[in-house]
Amino acid sequence: MPELNIRPATPDDVPQILAFIRELAEYEREPDAVLATEADLHRDGFTEPRRFHCLMAEYDGAPAGFALYFYSYSTWAGHAGIYLEDLFVRPIFRGKSIGKSLLSSVAAIAVAEGCPRLEWSVLDWNQPSIDFYHQMGAVMKSEWKGMRVSGDALPALAQSSVTSKGSN
Repeated sequence: MPELNIRPATPDDVPQILAFIRELAEYEREPDAVLATEADLHRDGFTEPRRFHCLMAEYDGAPAGFALYFYSYSTWAGHAGIYLEDLFVRPIFRGKSIGKSLLSSVAAIAVAEGCPRLEWSVLDWNQPSIDFYHQMGAVMKSEWKGMRVSGDALPALAQSSVTSKGSN
């Protein structure tokens, strides 16, 4: 019987994490969008302060998928939550409950740490994933739209910042 192992990522997993990120970007039709390097992932996931956490899925010893998450904060709930940045299972391993196992493992971390919610985004064209998430009890938020400032717009916005010079 095949064996599924879900475990916390280690620094030795960084090359595999980056490979999964690239595979995910290709699946999401943006293969050239990945700018992250192994050094970035090592710095942000395995040194202090940790910017993300990651679980690795192995199926019969082979790298099968990953879940990368970080903590958010809900001012309304007054508690930290978890934001699932990436959930990916290689196509050859799909249909073996690996995605569900990764998602339920992140949910178990959220529950153990008193986080009242687990959130993520899904592309509107990705119906197989939407259906999968609905089966897990997820509810799509239709009234909220994601916003982003990046590229040249981010430093331009930052230049308009009014900061205190410490005057008394």
